[in-house]
Amino acid sequence: MDIYSNAQVSEVTGDLSGFELALGKQIESRRKALLFLYEGSVSDGIPLTATINGGHVLIQGTWVEHLTGGPSKKDIVQKHLVRLAGRLKPKMLLGAISIEGFQIANRDQLRLKRVTRIWACK
Repeated sequence: MDIYSNAQVSEVTGDLSGFELALGKQIESRRKALLFLYEGSVSDGIPLTATINGGHVLIQGTWVEHLTGGPSKKDIVQKHLVRLAGRLKPKMLLGAISIEGFQIANRDQLRLKRVTRIWACK
């Protein structure tokens, strides 16, 4: 498994923020991918599909998010299209990311460094 990350902990608040991407073994030109979106704490991975051609990677899919809403504790389901396109280098993934319904700072300048473990597994 190849893991790329820009996750960091705020020295002021202690919040975890950033992205991590875990890529499974390549089968032909495809790989399974898990994208972790950290907005203050550890999150579950978003299952996606990665297509790799040479050094170019396209990762996309639909994230089905389950939320609990208000005092009724009603289950709310939201779907978000996720797309990450870029270049894989030996120690880094450079690209652009979009998640429908989310505003992402510097979304066209995503830089994920190769790491040995997923943050939640450290």
